[in-house]
Amino acid sequence: MAREKKPVHKVQMTEGKRNIIRHLLEEYDIETATDIQEALKDLLGGTIKEMMEAEMDNHLGYEKSERSDSDDYRNGYKSKRINSSYGNMDIQVPQDRKSTFEPQIVKKRQKDISDIDQKIISMYAKGMTTRQISDIINDIYGFEPSEGFISDVTDKILPQIEDWQNRPLNEVYPIVYIDAIHYSVREEGVIRKLAAYYVILGINTSGMKEVLTINVGDNESSKYWLSVLNELKNRGVKDILVLCADGLTGIKEAIGAAFPKTEYQRCIVHMVRNTLKYVPDKDRKAFATDLKTIYHAADEKKALEALDRVTAKWVPKYPNSMKRWNDNWDCISPIFKFSSTVRKVIYTTNAIESLNAVYRKLNRQRSVFPSDTALLKALYLSTFEATKKWTVTIRNWGQVYGELSIMYEGRLPE
Repeated sequence: MAREKKPVHKVQMTEGKRNIIRHLLEEYDIETATDIQEALKDLLGGTIKEMMEAEMDNHLGYEKSERSDSDDYRNGYKSKRINSSYGNMDIQVPQDRKSTFEPQIVKKRQKDISDIDQKIISMYAKGMTTRQISDIINDIYGFEPSEGFISDVTDKILPQIEDWQNRPLNEVYPIVYIDAIHYSVREEGVIRKLAAYYVILGINTSGMKEVLTINVGDNESSKYWLSVLNELKNRGVKDILVLCADGLTGIKEAIGAAFPKTEYQRCIVHMVRNTLKYVPDKDRKAFATDLKTIYHAADEKKALEALDRVTAKWVPKYPNSMKRWNDNWDCISPIFKFSSTVRKVIYTTNAIESLNAVYRKLNRQRSVFPSDTALLKALYLSTFEATKKWTVTIRNWGQVYGELSIMYEGRLPE
């Protein structure tokens, strides 16, 4: 059956519209699209003034041409420059003698009547610098917003960040990831190159990814991580089955104190990366293939056998390469009790890696952030740009949930 064509909706050119266009052409010397915008800009200014005049009439209780015994009356105009979708423009704001007139069409302290705020926030979310944003706004609207103006606009989201950071969380998260990326932040004229953000990403009981919180700081310790995990508890989290993270200083002790029943799983992706970091290209592929025999082993016994083989093969050439695997085996081994389906969810960390790709883009576009607040704003906005696409559950979540329910009996909702 042929698909029915949707009707094409055309703008109807009424006689009233034709008259407006005719008068526009008579009044203005229009030859280009730019001329049209200038004419519309002029008409916008005139329309705003007329609407303000009507507001003043309503405020005083009588029209401009009428006499009145009121002790308040019109007192001329005050020029005001505003930003519009057609660029900068000057408008004349009516004044009254008592200065009690509050215009609504363009409020007293309002200097922008366009959608520039949302455009600035959108560009900030994509990692653009204030210089880049300023240049684009200048190209589109014909005025160059200052760094302070852009900062003021983006500061409007700070209350939203605070609300988001304090929102209630679910009682149970089957899997939680913690990861970090380092940024450079300027503080009192000095650039700190070790400023880090820590993102905590949870998989909820419905199998949906959820960023639980973002923290900016550079003070890794068991005390620091305990305060972060206690914050999650204070927001309603009662249990986490598996927490996957790299070897963050103090994280293991903090997990034990805050969530004693939670299993700490070292991130396999980070383990592999750290092992291969100082291995030359000529050996990296072969070494990576051998490491795979460890974390793809059918059970822990076979994994330990693979660990011994890989250690014997590579340690003579790279003495410290396998030290982390041996030292941290108690935090690596939990995955071996799961099927390959569950392991993929836990150790491949695709969920957090896709999010990190968005955050790394910020590093490429901004070499230095002017403050911790600027970094937090950029991270928050980038997070919401990324999470717009999170509309489906984790792959094979039904099977994963069933297996976790058996392994951690009584800790997940039926």
